[in-house]
Amino acid sequence: MSFGTITSRVYDSPIVSRVAPAGDFAARYALVGVIAWIGALKFTAYEANAIQPLVANSPLMSWVYDVFSVTAFSALLGVVELTVAALIAVKRWAPAVSIVGSVMAIGMFITTLSFMFTTPGVMAPEAGGFPVLSLVGSFLVKDAVLLAVALWTLGDAVRTLRPGSVTR
Repeated sequence: MSFGTITSRVYDSPIVSRVAPAGDFAARYALVGVIAWIGALKFTAYEANAIQPLVANSPLMSWVYDVFSVTAFSALLGVVELTVAALIAVKRWAPAVSIVGSVMAIGMFITTLSFMFTTPGVMAPEAGGFPVLSLVGSFLVKDAVLLAVALWTLGDAVRTLRPGSVTR
């Protein structure tokens, strides 16, 4: 049996028609869960203090501590993140609303990924530096995957708005 025949049989099998929607659901709601969890943590002093060096060292964001205290900004960010999670979650009922949440998530993850370049100690100098990440670097780099999933949720919600598309 050739590789083409095998892949054709797999592609046409009933399991594929179940796996793809399950993956769609899992990707969307895993992203929602992660953003909501991280957003809820922003209301704790622990998380507020943990993000402080990231924000303070960012040329794009350091100004916020001139306006807000560390805990007030963290709580505001928590409200934004919980809102983003809720907006992404409602795609089945309101795909246009989900588009807004996905765009917000994309902006959020681009911002946090920018901290890779502005936060001291992202690389582990004791291990030779680049490409070895420190704990902070490892914490930040995972946002590349979250960014990719947010891009996917955006495309998925946009596709749902096409005439004749099936909402799931």
